[in-house]
Amino acid sequence: MHYQTESWGPYNYPTSSTSPIGSSDPIERIERLASENAVVIFSVSTCCMCHAIKRLFCGMGVNPTVYELDEDPKGGKEIERALMMLLGTSSAVPVVFIGGKLVGAMDRVMASHINGSLVPLLKEAGALWL
Repeated sequence: MHYQTESWGPYNYPTSSTSPIGSSDPIERIERLASENAVVIFSVSTCCMCHAIKRLFCGMGVNPTVYELDEDPKGGKEIERALMMLLGTSSAVPVVFIGGKLVGAMDRVMASHINGSLVPLLKEAGALWL
């Protein structure tokens, strides 16, 4: 995975010294960030559901880019509010984008995994080769 801060486990982190999510309109930033990598997860570092979704993708052999919103003081809260608006929920994380398209929160990702539609999405996005 790609993270904003130091690496833990098999994940990769963005290493930019400036905030990767701190520019103009939050919806535009979400769209830009989601389209830059095959799998993007917006997360909060202390969220157990976020941890579970990251482990799911890593267990499948996928290397998602992860944006820990609580670790970005310059734009994390704005992104979190924008994600809540996009989802129409009171909880903003975890939110998963595959191939630049919004998959949704934990419930949608797990439903896709259970019904067998997650792997084809990952293959189509180039995140999974098997």
